[in-house]
This record gives sequence, structure tokens and C-alpha cells, in this order.
Amino acid sequence: MAAVEKKASIADALDEQYYQINLDILESFSKYRPPLDLFRFKEDVARVMPYCKAGERLTNEKVEELAQFVDEGIVFVSRADHPVYVKHISYQLDLVLVDKNLHETEIADIFAQALTRRLAEFFDQPVAPVFAKLWTDLMVLTEYLYQDPHRIRALTKRLHQEHSLENHSFNCGVLGLAVHVKAHTAQYEAGDIKRKFLNHLTTGLFLHDMGMSKVPAFIRDKDKPLTPDERGKVQRHPQSGYEMLTKLDLRFPEVEECVQDHHERINGSGYPQKKSGAGIGSLARLCAVVDSYCAMTVKRPYAAAMEPMKAAAALTQDPGYDPELSRMLQALVLTQTKIK
Repeated sequence: MAAVEKKASIADALDEQYYQINLDILESFSKYRPPLDLFRFKEDVARVMPYCKAGERLTNEKVEELAQFVDEGIVFVSRADHPVYVKHISYQLDLVLVDKNLHETEIADIFAQALTRRLAEFFDQPVAPVFAKLWTDLMVLTEYLYQDPHRIRALTKRLHQEHSLENHSFNCGVLGLAVHVKAHTAQYEAGDIKRKFLNHLTTGLFLHDMGMSKVPAFIRDKDKPLTPDERGKVQRHPQSGYEMLTKLDLRFPEVEECVQDHHERINGSGYPQKKSGAGIGSLARLCAVVDSYCAMTVKRPYAAAMEPMKAAAALTQDPGYDPELSRMLQALVLTQTKIK
């Protein structure tokens, strides 16, 4: 017990300057060449001292010694190396669930980098083996949020400001989850939201635009008005995405709804099926409002970014969107604006 308390007191004292490394983290490093500087706490001088440099080759003896020191809880990396650490953890995202020394804001950085990269890889090659890696990382996110859904707030401060298919998808996934948590706080806190539902909702929100991967990049990034043929290709993307679901074994109702109906509008002005009113499910309505908001508030090839509050207010006045969800989004944006 005394040894455990000692480890905790050392870590607490150094928390602002260093990350404490545990065995899971150590095993994720290159065995003989750690990717960043390592430090050891020396009890005789009560200071953290350099142990080895990034990329330095360790001997077998030092590898064994390092593992022993890590087990004792006296090995650290500097928070000054945060960008390097974030990049490292982002490639093995499940480590955020075992590294108890990461701050919530640091975990948000890791999720933003990891999920955006995975989305880019998937949109470049939308096939099952590539999707499997994205799915694994999305499930890490849902496990992290299932423990405390309000953690999503930190991720909403990591939204991308520039448009790309992967950036837009990340923004919509995060903001959609934030609005859903805000709208259903009581159910989340009571444990009424099932993990399977959260898994499928998260996947649907992050992949609602997967059909856009079938649209040529020169059309997606065009800075001039689309031709009728080009517009037709773009407006087919919900159906293209829906067709991809079978190949990826993703035929879950929550995912189907987000992918197929996020451009439908409750006044019947949307596409591709011109659904209206009660014909549009609640998740599609959620996806619709965050999809539009995220498109409006980033710089795009054909339009400047709108101010967040103006974009949110415009959606509350548009009869195509669910008024309750639009107001919920507006309240969320207002809260973030006040915090800033």
C-alpha cells in the first residue's frame, strides 16, 4: 500500500510537467529506440533526471532496467513533447483508455488527430480492411464517452476550420454527439442509452457522407458553380453511401438513417427521396442540422466561413430543419462562444 501511495504522490507532484509512463505505454514504444526523451525520478535528489534521448538505441540491459523502472512508477516523458506523444498515441488509440495521466484536453487532441487520419484513409480507400481500423478507433471513442458522455465537450473545441471530406466528417461526428448528449442528458446519466446504440449512432454521424468518397475530388473541391451533371453526381452521394453499407457489413438502422437521409428536409425540400415531416427519423434530423452547420462554418472552396452564431441562428429560422434540434445546436454554440 505504501509503495502505491508513493507512486501516486510522485505522479501528482510532477503532473503539470510530465506524463508518467506505465507498462502498456512502454510496450507501445519501439523496444530499443523510444520515440521521445525519457526521464527517471531519482529519489536521492528528489528530481526528475534525463534517462535516455529520443531514438537512442538501448542495450538489452537498459531495456530490462527501463521496464523495471516503469513498473516502479518512476519513468516519465515531458509534457513539452506533447505533440510527439499525441502523434504516437494516436496510432494506438486504445492507449488513451489506460493512460490515466492524460488530461481530458490532451485526449481530445489525440482523438482529433487519430480519427481525422483514419477517416482520410477510409475515404481514400473505402474498403472493408481499411474500414476495420476506423471502426476500431470509433469504438475506442464510444467506450471513452460511455464512461462519461460529457467528455464530448472537449472534442467540440477541436473542430477543424478548413474543409475537406475527412475534416467535415470529424466535425459532424463530434458535434452530432454533443447535441445528442445535450438533448438526452437525463437518459445518458440514468444509463438508458445502450452502448450498442451509441456505437451505431457514432458510426452514422462520422460516416454520413461516406458516399462522397465516390464523387471525384475535382467536383468536391470545385470553386465554381457545378454543372447539372456534376450536381447530379453530388446529390447521388446518399444513395452511394447506402449501397456501401452492405459491403462493409454496416446495415444498422441508425447508420442507414444518417447515411441515406441527412439531406432530407422536414418541409420536403431535400433529396434524394423528398421525404418530409414524420417520414424523416430523429437521427437523420440530427445529422442534417450538424451537417449543414459544419459546412457553413468552415472555409470552403466556393464560400467563406460563416460566424458560428450566425450559422446556428440561420438554421433555427429555416423550415427544413427540426426546430428543437436547431435550438439545441444554437444553445451549444452559444455556450462555447461564452467560454471562449
